[in-house]
Amino acid sequence: MSPSYTTREQFERWHLRDCARCGRRAAKAANWEGPICRTCFDHAVHTWGSCPDCGTHRLLPGRRQAGQDVPVCRDCAAITRDFFCDRCGFEGCLLGGRLCERCTLADKLTQALDDGTGHVHPDLVPLLDGVLATTAPKRELSWLATSRGSALLSALARGELPLTHAALAAHPDWRVVSFVRELLMHHGVLPRLDKQLMLFERWLAGRLADIEPPEHAQLVHRFATWNELRRLRRKADDGPLRSTTTNESRQRINRAADFLAWLADHDISLEHCTQAALDAWHSEHYATRRPAQAFLRWAMRSGAMPKLTWAWKTTTNPTPMAQHQRLALIRRLIADQTIPLRERTAGLLVLLYAQPLSRVVQMTIHDVITSDNEVLLRIGDPPTPAPGPLAGILRALLAERAAFSGPNKESTWLFPGRRAGQPLQHRSLGEALHRHGIPVQAGRTSALRQLVLQAPAPVVARMLGFHDKHTTRVLVEAGGNWNRYAPGDHDQ
Repeated sequence: MSPSYTTREQFERWHLRDCARCGRRAAKAANWEGPICRTCFDHAVHTWGSCPDCGTHRLLPGRRQAGQDVPVCRDCAAITRDFFCDRCGFEGCLLGGRLCERCTLADKLTQALDDGTGHVHPDLVPLLDGVLATTAPKRELSWLATSRGSALLSALARGELPLTHAALAAHPDWRVVSFVRELLMHHGVLPRLDKQLMLFERWLAGRLADIEPPEHAQLVHRFATWNELRRLRRKADDGPLRSTTTNESRQRINRAADFLAWLADHDISLEHCTQAALDAWHSEHYATRRPAQAFLRWAMRSGAMPKLTWAWKTTTNPTPMAQHQRLALIRRLIADQTIPLRERTAGLLVLLYAQPLSRVVQMTIHDVITSDNEVLLRIGDPPTPAPGPLAGILRALLAERAAFSGPNKESTWLFPGRRAGQPLQHRSLGEALHRHGIPVQAGRTSALRQLVLQAPAPVVARMLGFHDKHTTRVLVEAGGNWNRYAPGDHDQ
């Protein structure tokens, strides 16, 4: 029986020690070559490899000598503690009942997925098998213990909540539902739907409920259904939506509601809107003129408002960085191995090929075509060859991706996120690049300008996946002209 501590002094006298490995004074979890704190103990029981003393591949919780950071197995370290699971015999971290983390996870998940008969719900068996196949059961155990996802899974297993997208979409706890639904789609329990589209539909329902009066909400609902949702669903059929695409639709709907509210404040109905009123709206809301124009065009086409016009002003790209600055950043990303491989690769794709991060995170391992002689990037048509230094970094990233052990281990994303079936968020990647001093927008602009000054704009557009009108506009802004290109058929 463990001693009962009634005062802090008693606890410190009997339990606090200076850790023999990290030197930190903390509660001891073991006493091997000396007192071991809980943090060092947790690291030790998750360290696997070949023992340098006996050559056996097994758990390496011990140290060769006190003060030496050389992991060895329990036998070579003379540790008497047993780390073998009583159920499966796996050597590792043991939890309650002397079971390993995977067996404990199997018990807890089986209990959560019980359909009331003592068996896992048949439709949820693929989820059970997929989660148990993870290489990091500790993370899944933590999620089951600290989130409300376990209760949601139990409700699905017992039939209290139908196992459908519609039922999950109507659930009030949308944050937990979002994660659980991604797990269900990732393991084939539910048909795959676009995540961004589902989040947009949930946001739209809440936004429409906030619009007053009801006539305005009905009009915005018609616009969202026939213009924005139709556009998003068509794009989702071609491939996963980017968050920037749905954010643009959110802006359009917000500006539509703002425009209707502004008309109401000025006692003007939409069907009686005049050119003077529209000009006054644009003068007061010039910064948000572009998102509002989608609603205006739709309203004019549908006959909800008169056909009017508005002033146009071109929007140019931000000032690019100087060429020598871009080249210096490229050299740094190639040579500086203290920058994580993920950020080095993404930064080079931005600075060499002018790729937006929203497109970079959508790349899969199949977009990097490797052979003995070269590496090709499928970012346009035809695939673009990668120069030697970048080719080496891409090969290293693919090797790192193959060893990835997160919830996206089985997915094909080149930059996997922490949620099952989802890539890394482009904002997170942008923040990481910013911390390393990589200006993404200015770097993209500089790269694209240099490329269109060196090759025909339509050729650059096709190879990098841009529209030729965009690259032609960038060429004009950069002061280039077609007379500088050599004659011939550049499509070959």
